[in-house]
Amino acid sequence: MKILHTGDWHLGKYLEGSSRLQEQERFLEDFVKIVEDNEIDLVMITGDIYDNSNPPAAAEKLFYRGIKNICKNGERIVLIIAGNHDNPDRLIASSPLAFEQGVIIIDKPKTAIETGACGKHKVVESGEGYFEIDICGEKAVIIALPFPSEKRLNEVLSISMEEEEAMQGYSERIKQLFDERKLKFREDSVNIVASHLFVIGGEESGSERAIQLGGSLAVRASSFPENAQYVALGHLHGAQKIDGGNNIYYAGSPLQYSKREVNQSKGCYIIDAKPGKAPDISKVLFKNYKPIDIWKCKNVEEAIQKCKDNEGRESWVYLEIETDRIIEQEEMRIMKSYKNDILEIKPVIKGDSREDEDNLSVGDESVEGLFKEFFIHRTGVEPTEKLMNTFMEILYGGEEEEL
Repeated sequence: MKILHTGDWHLGKYLEGSSRLQEQERFLEDFVKIVEDNEIDLVMITGDIYDNSNPPAAAEKLFYRGIKNICKNGERIVLIIAGNHDNPDRLIASSPLAFEQGVIIIDKPKTAIETGACGKHKVVESGEGYFEIDICGEKAVIIALPFPSEKRLNEVLSISMEEEEAMQGYSERIKQLFDERKLKFREDSVNIVASHLFVIGGEESGSERAIQLGGSLAVRASSFPENAQYVALGHLHGAQKIDGGNNIYYAGSPLQYSKREVNQSKGCYIIDAKPGKAPDISKVLFKNYKPIDIWKCKNVEEAIQKCKDNEGRESWVYLEIETDRIIEQEEMRIMKSYKNDILEIKPVIKGDSREDEDNLSVGDESVEGLFKEFFIHRTGVEPTEKLMNTFMEILYGGEEEEL
């Protein structure tokens, strides 16, 4: 059985106010081809389908179109579980129709799906948080645990305010759930876990929304069933294998979603699994449709030239410029005329040795002097004559001061 593990699509996501929908559309087109080329039997999407609980219509349309192309009229099984960003009720709204097409959507940790024909395959058995499926004569038992918050579990797992005790209580409860469900694993089936949670030791990328309060909603790698052949996880955006367990993987996000992901290669995992044997696991890389660039320039002139030289490059840009003066609006306009996908222009003041704001001394000065001192304190440079004149015009409404 060939299984593909992906997750954290975050359809509808923005980066500094800029939509990523066009990139996500290109990703899905390539993704369908990867699934076809590798003759995948089962696709697992481990949560955070959307970037928020109320996704835009364009994101939902993209999702439905993509899943339709992946499942191929029921020839292929697609498993989707809810992540912490997803609205469980909204996600399963299409479940009855989806199931007929081979798409299994599981919204909450204790959901039991229906049995019977699923596309051109069959769900043989199911119960709270697990199911057995027959795909062309090959059987897989899958423990599916969507994002297990206390609310979605409908349980209070710890009344302690101590972080360590709360985390221990939560981790033990998740382990108990897995221990109960792993009894359904069999020697003559492929045994898989699919979940969306934070595992201690996982490396965050900065673009994930926290799913734990002070770390309390986190689990240990030892919580997962030792007899699972593969554990497919969602939540962390960097693809990685977790130490301390048996084949525990985060597939990561398909696109770079923050500056901290600038050097990350995005992709998915393909698992070739047979009952009773260690699976073959390989990674397929995605194209970087529009990478995030961080440009560090020594002055404004170099920054303008950098933008001009990269006018045709498709990328999102964070621009850091060393300067000893204010960057003029006209200069920023010129940069953006060459490179309209600049997300941030950050001045880095040369020799900035400003002390903490609490140490600012206002003394007994005029309003003009106070503004000048404050401006120097905050920016490290003196305000221009033009800026001072503008400030005085605003302060006095454009009228002359009385003598």
